[in-house]
Amino acid sequence: MTKSDNGKARSVRIAQEPAADELLGRSPLAALVGMLLDQQVPMEWAFTGPYTLAQRMGSDDLDARKIAAYDPDAFTALFTEKPALHRYPGSMAKRVQQLCQYLVAEYDGRAEAVWTDATTGAELLERLHALPGFGAQKAQIFLALLGKQFDVRPTGWREAAGAYGEEGSHRSVADITGPDSLAEVRAHKQQAKAAARAASRSA
Repeated sequence: MTKSDNGKARSVRIAQEPAADELLGRSPLAALVGMLLDQQVPMEWAFTGPYTLAQRMGSDDLDARKIAAYDPDAFTALFTEKPALHRYPGSMAKRVQQLCQYLVAEYDGRAEAVWTDATTGAELLERLHALPGFGAQKAQIFLALLGKQFDVRPTGWREAAGAYGEEGSHRSVADITGPDSLAEVRAHKQQAKAAARAASRSA
């Protein structure tokens, strides 16, 4: 996922923090964990989380096997240490550990194995949706992120990603390439929430 044709890591600007973005660009597991954390917190906070977690584990990357085997209480402590990695550090620590345990059981601990041999967008979406903590929307957003920023593009990937796969859209983290696009995505989310509130009031 994270390597371009010349073997160098991808350049992404999702976390808006150079060290965190560098990790996201070279580590498939970091990207998955960032996507998992991306709920009920600002996107930059969520996608900086993998870098902070790696630092607290004394490493420059995340290791699914190490996380899967970590003592649950000690792993939760890594999340709750201030500054906390998430608004809900306890529950998200549990989800990250469950995700890594699933990757070990189903993909030999290799996050990129989820998508490297997927032949269609529908197949990849099904695999992503099966990951612990990945609902339908999160799976589609991550599929769009893979296609738009990491050139993981099996046949029909845009269709499988739904609206998030649309070219030129600013709906999700898949479309963030810097501060300006982050602002556009944030504005879109605020508009969507306002429209949902208005619809509920008129219902």
